[in-house]
Amino acid sequence: MLNISGIQEGFVLDHIKAGMSMRIYNDLGLADRDCTVAMIMNARSNKMGRKDMLKVECPIDAIDLDVLGFIDHNITVNVIKDNQICEKRKLRLPKRIKNVIRCKNPRCISSIEQELDQIFLLTDEENEVYRCKYCEEQYKRGDHKR
Repeated sequence: MLNISGIQEGFVLDHIKAGMSMRIYNDLGLADRDCTVAMIMNARSNKMGRKDMLKVECPIDAIDLDVLGFIDHNITVNVIKDNQICEKRKLRLPKRIKNVIRCKNPRCISSIEQELDQIFLLTDEENEVYRCKYCEEQYKRGDHKR
């Protein structure tokens, strides 16, 4: 039996697709924060078959939930205070994402001006399509590579 101690204050990311927790750890910048992280990979799940989980001991406002919603809006976010789940947050596809993906159009101003933020806007929620704010290059979720 795997036993990982509870957390006083922080959050648990549950229902992460198996194999995705390391990417989420990196995309959320958790390595750069002063917080304790427990990563559970390939755990059995009745709902998903296999899943990953992240237990993070630091305040929830320290992370960008839009980045998490972009990666996978089906992840469950449980907010922990005093060793108890005090809130469950639903993720959604963010309307706007900044510096998560890069525009692949070599003529885009964001490709030429390196210090310019990479901003994408959700243009088709049903098909999960984003477009570059500057050149309208299409980005379809699912082929996410940083």
